[in-house]
Amino acid sequence: MTTRLHEPLLVVEDSNEDFRMLQRLMRRMAVQNPIYRCTNGDEVLDWLYKQSSNENSSAGLRPSVILLDLNLPGIDGRDILERLKQDITFKEIPIVVFTTSSNPRDIEYCYQKGANGYLVKPMDAQGLRKTIQAFVDYWLEANTPPA
Repeated sequence: MTTRLHEPLLVVEDSNEDFRMLQRLMRRMAVQNPIYRCTNGDEVLDWLYKQSSNENSSAGLRPSVILLDLNLPGIDGRDILERLKQDITFKEIPIVVFTTSSNPRDIEYCYQKGANGYLVKPMDAQGLRKTIQAFVDYWLEANTPPA
């Protein structure tokens, strides 16, 4: 289904249940991009910096988009967003916040810090499917990232 099948998606999600549901929905949507998961902020930074140091090898993977939960153990999603958008190595990677928070302060903060999108996790299965489908259609299909 996706045109950039080899480009990984990095999902930053501490909830096993939410991650399994996301994986299941993406499989049903025929998403073939490799999906990598980090469960906390420290893990995200470790993974990204390790991957960027391996760029010249076949192991080097750069995510085409990061789907970021805000409420994480340790370094939270707000701090991860700010750090990545201030880092020349990672600032061009689109970061889409995917969280249960519909607080206008969180939304404003995330956009001020460079978020490329903000999706509120719906509580019902149909709403979640529609939101994930919109994410896949735009970020994995239609969007053209910088080279």
